[in-house]
Amino acid sequence: MLPPRKIVIEIMFKAHDCLICHYMDEALREVLPDYKDHVEYRRIDILEAAGKKRFLELSVALFGKDGVFKKMQLAPVPSMFINGELFFDTIPPRHMLEKAIKTVIEEPFSKNNDAKSKG
Repeated sequence: MLPPRKIVIEIMFKAHDCLICHYMDEALREVLPDYKDHVEYRRIDILEAAGKKRFLELSVALFGKDGVFKKMQLAPVPSMFINGELFFDTIPPRHMLEKAIKTVIEEPFSKNNDAKSKG
């Protein structure tokens, strides 16, 4: 059984007429019911003000300020971030997406349990 923990999954989404963005969004929405107690989903619409800001934050986290503002390196669109970390820049198959979600949900607990068992 999964521990009661929430993770944040963000999809970089350009527009409703962006077919690949739509499919990335749908891939995640298909698995969300299985993880409703563990996943907070945010679709980051990069064409809106708040979405642009978050898109730049995640891009800077990936490439640094110089990478973004001098070299114009940006996070891929579409892409999927879990807890602020880029996990997929292509549409993942369901089994890979579910494995990534389970890994991130369980990871901190296994680290905490290891530390407790050593102390």
